[in-house]
Amino acid sequence: MKKGILATKIGMTQIFGEDGSLIPVTVLQAGPCVVTQIKTVENDGYSAVQVGFVDKKERIVNKDKSGKKEVIHRHGVNKALKGHFDKAGVSCKRYVREFKFDNAEEYTLGSEIKVDMFEAGDKIDASAISKGKGFQGAIKRHGQHRGPMAHGSKFHRHQGSNGACSSPSRVFKGKGMPGHMGCVKVTVQNLEVVRVDAEKNLLLVKGAVPGPKKALVTIKETVKAMA
Repeated sequence: MKKGILATKIGMTQIFGEDGSLIPVTVLQAGPCVVTQIKTVENDGYSAVQVGFVDKKERIVNKDKSGKKEVIHRHGVNKALKGHFDKAGVSCKRYVREFKFDNAEEYTLGSEIKVDMFEAGDKIDASAISKGKGFQGAIKRHGQHRGPMAHGSKFHRHQGSNGACSSPSRVFKGKGMPGHMGCVKVTVQNLEVVRVDAEKNLLLVKGAVPGPKKALVTIKETVKAMA
């Protein structure tokens, strides 16, 4: 059975290995997740498992004496999503994601996915939205070099020439320029699981995982395992 789970990033710390070596790890609150839908090739055109993570309140609409609608839990789950969760027989969830597995039929609708499906030594891929850096220049954003900082130089931290005026008479797509940096989906592959705490639903991963604290992290079995 292929493995996949949703987690939230708690932060980084360090632990000692059995040989006394110091290992930097990222602590993830992984699961428990529930299977909210199983997609098959016959019905949906592809095989996948849809899972939900973190409970969320339902959006409740009441009418007061004047007949006006009063919304309680405005940011709760709407009626359409609630029907989707009720069909699966699970509580409303904040996050819903899909894992494209060829063996989706092996999962059961409404079943729980816990962190104990992983073991120490497993290789995983971690995906999350990276930290936003705001508007940054070409040096920080693309790693370009600066020019001479002398008074006579008129090129210091600019991104360089944008292109000749006569030919090609335009700026090529992909030119490294200042702009918004970060806040994009980043996947770090082939990370190693160092420790699994099934009682506290904790997953300790060697090295750094993208995203800020409390970020949603998608954990999947690695697709490019190294020897």
